[in-house]
Amino acid sequence: MAALGSLPATPDLPTLHARLQDLLRFLRGALAISSAHTVDFYTESVWRELVDLPPESVLAALRGPAAEPEPEPEPREEEAGPGFVDLPKVFCETSRKLLSVEAFARAVKHYSVQSLGLCTPFEQLLTALRVNKEQRTGENVKAIQFMNTKKSHEVQAMAELICSIADYCGLKQIIDVGSGKGYLSSFLSLKYGLNVYGIDSSNTNTHGAKERNRKLKKHWHLYHGQTREDANGLALKLQKGIKAEKEAKRKENCERALKNSLGNQDMSAGAAPECSETAVSVLRKQQGNLHAQPLEEGNLCFENAFSFMDFLPIDAVEPTSSQVHNAEMYEVRKQKRNMTSKPSDPSIYSPLTSFITADSELHDIIKDLEDCLMVGLHTCGDLAPNTLRIFASKSEVKGVCSVGCCYHLLSEEFENQDKEYAQENWGFPMCRYLKEERWCCGRNARMSACLALERVAVGQGLPTESLFYRAVLQNIIKDYYGITKCDRHVGKIYSKCSSFLDYVRMSLKKLGFDESQISEEIIMDCYEKYRPRMNELEAFNMLKVVLAPCIETLILLDRLCYLKEQEDVAWSALVKLFDPVQSPRCYAVIALKKQRHTEETHTSIQHRDGLSSFHNCRRMNLYCL
Repeated sequence: MAALGSLPATPDLPTLHARLQDLLRFLRGALAISSAHTVDFYTESVWRELVDLPPESVLAALRGPAAEPEPEPEPREEEAGPGFVDLPKVFCETSRKLLSVEAFARAVKHYSVQSLGLCTPFEQLLTALRVNKEQRTGENVKAIQFMNTKKSHEVQAMAELICSIADYCGLKQIIDVGSGKGYLSSFLSLKYGLNVYGIDSSNTNTHGAKERNRKLKKHWHLYHGQTREDANGLALKLQKGIKAEKEAKRKENCERALKNSLGNQDMSAGAAPECSETAVSVLRKQQGNLHAQPLEEGNLCFENAFSFMDFLPIDAVEPTSSQVHNAEMYEVRKQKRNMTSKPSDPSIYSPLTSFITADSELHDIIKDLEDCLMVGLHTCGDLAPNTLRIFASKSEVKGVCSVGCCYHLLSEEFENQDKEYAQENWGFPMCRYLKEERWCCGRNARMSACLALERVAVGQGLPTESLFYRAVLQNIIKDYYGITKCDRHVGKIYSKCSSFLDYVRMSLKKLGFDESQISEEIIMDCYEKYRPRMNELEAFNMLKVVLAPCIETLILLDRLCYLKEQEDVAWSALVKLFDPVQSPRCYAVIALKKQRHTEETHTSIQHRDGLSSFHNCRRMNLYCL
């Protein structure tokens, strides 16, 4: 167990509350932009209502160098609080309209996770977790690419962190909630030798994960077999070289015998033996080199081939006939790995089907539940906050590492206050501060929090034309069908359409409207009417994208504050795990519990070490610190 304070310091609860207060002050003006739906952009005159700027200036500012303005120095830590962002320069105090896109961009940057000082560096945390710990066998081995690039990036980074936390806390059991296709669970089991339970609500996913894990084991084996094959190929090549030299020697001997038998040739008797001796000496020298060097190279090559298996758990890959012939070496490797992996603690991946809520009883799902680490990679909607609640309420769960996603699917306590719900555990807000504020984001704002600013920044633009089509369609539905709100969704029709006319016809049919009620001419007139204003929609969506990280910051701050409020949580942090271009939802919420001492343990410590040592032990009451 590491020494007290070995993990990086993180902001305390009062500091987080100050950050929340400052962020809410900004969002009270900015939330209207995030809450506006692009479907209603023209029907509700969104641009005119919320922005007091021409769209050309907004696009120029956000696309050009002003998109990341640096006219003011970054605030010092003590200055990063209320008052730093001059909000009256951002929004009009009376109309609440956006006044300055430059001031808006500065404010958004200030209220990001990184600028608010909420993030613990990933490498710094890994270093702290590994203090006085040896890396597991195989951690430096390049992982097999059995997933797409995005998933591989996510799984490798998160698995490394999970393994480090598990080692730090002395845990062997991992519960992967929302495990889906089982990529993370399989990787944790196969590479790091952990006992993993992957829980997903979909029975189809569970069966798929079992089959995928079976194939994945085979994949590991095939990779190993390929490595052996490469080594065998080199050995075969060497054997062929030796065989060729023996053939050359045989031919040389035959030629010499022939020359000796032909005394009438114009060749002196001493010339042939001299040549033969020279040739033989060269062959012997080459043969000597080839017999001496291959042994060294061969051993090295085969050793590398076998070393790949060292980081796999015992029997994770079933041996085939190509391995059976080398049973002796297999037993040697097995005995070697038995020294680091106890037979009583085998690595297992067990996919299970269960719908997880905050009230789920883990003992009913996992019969051999023990002290464990609960993890989740891109847990959808309420599953992320429920994971944190399970961690806080279940004594067996000693740590949590959760990366959430799908913020728009969160249940929100104060969103529909006119309706009564029996629900107790809401997805948002979680912390007492926001509950007391009765803060509400709304679904559209939470949806905008899922937008990927970093992807847009590197040129992966927004689907402006499809959004424009949908906004104009809504205006047609309002003007010609008399419907302002429609519960049905158009869906992904844009990619199947060759023109706006085609898009409207297909959409009206899907929504159940009589498409013959509106002529082609009317449809095209609507298109031409709004086409000059497409830049308004594009500029507005850029504002939403730039604002998205602030909404995500609020959701992450809410979760971190909730963990800080729990009395038995010793350490909690936000960590940026992934490259946001590859994986936009890149932040992990991590927490570790305090160590629970029994009264008997306290008494024995006091008796053995005296009252002073007992109080020292009480101060060092962290489970994993």
